[in-house]
Amino acid sequence: MSRQTKPWIKAEQKLGFRAARLPVALGAVQVVFGIVQAGCAARLLAAVLHLARGGGTALLYGVLFAAAALARAYTQMQAERQNFELGAAARRRLRGNVLSVLLALGPAGLRGRHSADLAATAVDRVEAMDGFHARWIPATQMALIGPALVGLVALLVDWRSGLILLVAGMFVPFAMAVAGIGAGVAAKRQFVAMTRLQVRFLDRIRGISTIVLAGRAADEARALGAAAKELRERTMRVLRVAFLSSTALDLAAAAALIFIVLRFVPVMHGALGLAPVALFMVLLVPEFFAPLRGFAVVYGDRMAVEAVADEFSALPPAPEDVPPADIRAVAAHGVTLAFENVGFAWDETRAPVLRDLSFKVGRGEILLLTGASGAGKSTIMDLILGFIAPQDGRVTINGAALETLVPAARTRMLGWIGQKPVIFAGSIEENIRFARPSASEEELWDAVRHAHLEELVNTLPQGLKTPLGEGGFGLSGGQAQRVAIARAFLKDAPLLLLDEPTAHLDPAVERDVLESLKHLAAGRTVVLATHSTMAMDFAKSAGARRVDLDALRYASWRSVPV
Repeated sequence: MSRQTKPWIKAEQKLGFRAARLPVALGAVQVVFGIVQAGCAARLLAAVLHLARGGGTALLYGVLFAAAALARAYTQMQAERQNFELGAAARRRLRGNVLSVLLALGPAGLRGRHSADLAATAVDRVEAMDGFHARWIPATQMALIGPALVGLVALLVDWRSGLILLVAGMFVPFAMAVAGIGAGVAAKRQFVAMTRLQVRFLDRIRGISTIVLAGRAADEARALGAAAKELRERTMRVLRVAFLSSTALDLAAAAALIFIVLRFVPVMHGALGLAPVALFMVLLVPEFFAPLRGFAVVYGDRMAVEAVADEFSALPPAPEDVPPADIRAVAAHGVTLAFENVGFAWDETRAPVLRDLSFKVGRGEILLLTGASGAGKSTIMDLILGFIAPQDGRVTINGAALETLVPAARTRMLGWIGQKPVIFAGSIEENIRFARPSASEEELWDAVRHAHLEELVNTLPQGLKTPLGEGGFGLSGGQAQRVAIARAFLKDAPLLLLDEPTAHLDPAVERDVLESLKHLAAGRTVVLATHSTMAMDFAKSAGARRVDLDALRYASWRSVPV
């Protein structure tokens, strides 16, 4: 356990122990019923074997044994149900925290992180925490409470047998700790191997056409097989190490049973008065070690937490609620976007991407951003979208600083179309309605017509219900861009950001897309970043102002008419 992960694991333990009070109480009740069962069984055996007097009470002990067994089964069922709820609640909380952090970081904050690694954190690593909360935390407390209750009863009935049980029980944690150190290291290596396999597999699926055309399919198959073999070997290593704790527990239980039997050797020589006590002590041995056995079974869940804790503890804290600010009459007067002496650098060791940048764009105006790759166009878009915050100056909407606005309200004001629109697996209608699910059928078709998508929809057998593959499979680049434009029309946001919206399109398709964007930009505040000559002509015809970011690298901002 590293210094960084220790506080995070302790915080999870604290939350888990607080939530596990009811399951632990139910577990303690189970132990009490188990002691009652052992006492009744001892009396019944003594009566059946004629080792003690009072055979007439055998029926009573049989009824008590059956009642205790039923009560114990019911209590165990309720405890299992509560344990499941503990794990489910913990997974919901952790997954919500992870997704909140990922959404707060946005694309800019997640640069350099592989999507398979992020998916493993939100899915596999969260699932690995289920055993910690649902099984390990209740088992940890029961490993103390259960043996303590059984040991106390044993001491009261026969102190020598009780002492034997307690000494044998003290040996178990030491053996499990030794095995646990190795299991923790092995579990961490297993998660690393699993993440490596996920990343490699996802990369190869995405680039499968390149692999086939390069004639490397067989090589990549062998490499994937080797990665899968490594994961299997490391998983088996975790299991081998974990079995050591079970072996130590079995040895301790066997030793306790042998010494207790030796303690009651006089029974074999005619001291029948000790028979019920001897049988009771022997039957208490499995009851004493049952909570410890349950703890040993789930001990690997604790080691799995150490394997995944590095990733969770490295995540920044979830964002705090932003105090609402008045968004002044956006619907009536439109949106005015302003940059006030904004500066930003991605890396402190390099020169700032933006330095002392100022401009103002009002309703119905278009701002054209030009410059070479790396000049800062995408950085400006990220600042407006709220993915990153300015290090100097501020970005305002209607005079209010962007970071003070309610995130949901800020999102409603923003429309964004990039060079590669995100198309989800689903129907065309679902992809368009993603911007505003509550839109009416009439509003939906208005957006389709304005995006010049109606002709395509009418040629499809299922129309808007036509299913699309992941990433827009089934649509050309221009058609996917029109779906994104229809989505923007349906959202009807007053501030529109266009980030290379016609990149990778042939001239004819680009001309059609720009015609749709011309209608979309009417009456809105528009920021357009582009390299395209045709897109610059579009901005010129609309009376756009231009910010040449290359010219601003070594000079203050100035407005240059297109």
